[in-house]
Amino acid sequence: MSTRQYSLLDRLLSQSDQAMRTLVPGAAQPGRPSPAQHLRTDAVAGQQRQHTAGLMRINHTGEVCAQALYQGQALTARLPEVRGKMEQAAAEEVDHLAWCEQRLRELDSRTSVLNPLFYGLSFGIGAAAGKISDRISLGFVAATEQLVERHLDDHLRQLPEDDLKSRAILEQMRLDEIEHGSQALQAGGVDFPRPVKGVMKLMSRVMTAATYRI
Repeated sequence: MSTRQYSLLDRLLSQSDQAMRTLVPGAAQPGRPSPAQHLRTDAVAGQQRQHTAGLMRINHTGEVCAQALYQGQALTARLPEVRGKMEQAAAEEVDHLAWCEQRLRELDSRTSVLNPLFYGLSFGIGAAAGKISDRISLGFVAATEQLVERHLDDHLRQLPEDDLKSRAILEQMRLDEIEHGSQALQAGGVDFPRPVKGVMKLMSRVMTAATYRI
């Protein structure tokens, strides 16, 4: 049985549909249940509640960026197997997106209004990386996931001790991000030099500072 070859127009329409699912609140549907679904409702309140919401908003926007990055890379990837890996990773990241959004609702908060801006920027970066080469594209995934892992470590340290729900979500996200980064390197991704990773870290700081409250 032959495999259908999708045209550029087909892929663009698919990307548009995925963008809407990513950016419209409530549109993302997880394939796995939230790790926090069986945990008791926590008693996080006051400034701790606001701080936790800020952290989860950052993580949600990070997943918006991940979706855009993977979709941009899938659009320009040269090898079908690399394109497939990008699309599979994007599908798995939908779980994170939905979990973070659900947790924000439980905290009586919302997602960032800057998400469309960061989606567009990340999509452009991903498409450019994929256009250069598949090895660069996969290397960018690995470097991004390593950066996200450090972010999650920091957020886990900042969470209130009794916020079991947020902690369960971030811990599972961390495991998934480590796996995605490892898979990207094993598939032939370039291990970026420290200066490149430094620039990526600086860009990440801009995103976190902007989305913590907005």
